[in-house]
Amino acid sequence: MHVAVLGAGYAGLTLTRRLERELPPDATLTLVDASPNHLVQHELHRVIRRPELARGITVPLADAVDADVRVARVKSVDPENGEVALSRGTLSYDVGAVCLGARTAFYGLDGVREHAIPLKRLAHAERIRREFFRATDHGDPQVVVGGAGLSGVQVAGELAELAREEGVDPEIVLVERLERVAPGFPPAFSRAVREALERKGVEVRAGETVRGADADRVDLASGELAYDVFVWTGGIRGADALGERPTVRSDLRLAPRTFGLGDAVRAVDADGEAVPASAQSAVREARTVAENVSRLVAHDREGGEFEPRLEPFTFDSPGWLVSVGDDAVAQVGSSVVTGRAATALKTTVGVGYLSSVGAVGNAIDLVSRELGRQR
Repeated sequence: MHVAVLGAGYAGLTLTRRLERELPPDATLTLVDASPNHLVQHELHRVIRRPELARGITVPLADAVDADVRVARVKSVDPENGEVALSRGTLSYDVGAVCLGARTAFYGLDGVREHAIPLKRLAHAERIRREFFRATDHGDPQVVVGGAGLSGVQVAGELAELAREEGVDPEIVLVERLERVAPGFPPAFSRAVREALERKGVEVRAGETVRGADADRVDLASGELAYDVFVWTGGIRGADALGERPTVRSDLRLAPRTFGLGDAVRAVDADGEAVPASAQSAVREARTVAENVSRLVAHDREGGEFEPRLEPFTFDSPGWLVSVGDDAVAQVGSSVVTGRAATALKTTVGVGYLSSVGAVGNAIDLVSRELGRQR
């Protein structure tokens, strides 16, 4: 019995570690990813200001799992037949999970792909930092961040803190097509996030549409906006191996023996609610899929006339967190928390995740840095 997990982001790594505990000893488990390392994506924005953090948010897969790790790019997946084309060979499986994450969506906007910097990899964070410092050589830089979801909020906040530390006075403009920042989240949370950004000196332009860009200006519906640094966090699209993000229902299945989870898919839970694309969602989906993969494996080994009953996924978030530079905003239940309490909560969540994937040393380092920063 061969089980394959495609992708080692939040969903894939969490799923693999759970399956290592739950699958029978005679099952073979393979984890495939284009990189030999897992990147803690929700801390990536920190590298813009603190490049030394790159090592702390990078977890070698060989240290995190005992499964067979294949470093290769997934080129295509046949969910019905359990066949995978890789950049290095092929792979077949009896039960599989597609956790390939998502890529930055540019929506065909003229010039945006060519001129904006996304934030998906360490190289992106490092490039944003380089471009910011290059711009400061010629005075106070003009920065435009397109997209005010959580990633855009964190980039704008981090750049504002970097400017403060460097003694420069940039114009940082955060542009959002919808009417509020963090538009997919509760209104009280969104208001607190906007207030935190504005305290940092970030200009928020909500209800403003990006139509395109060239090497010097962003074309907005209301006119042109000059920039020295242009960062784009305006949305996500599916991985190339799947095309557009397919929709999965509460069993999270793409096919009878293939699951889809994390940002690779659009999930609708057992209550009929759309599941937000987030690390929290991916980790929670992985727990459900681990249980269901185990049930399918047990059924295939033991036989039986009827398919096993699968556990439906229901997303019930305890709250939301976002960094805004050295500050943070948290929503727990109906309460919105800011300041040191929110920052401490975000550190706790980060430490908990790192510990859950076996990166205890990274977790200890994170605590040390955060405590030092808050003194």
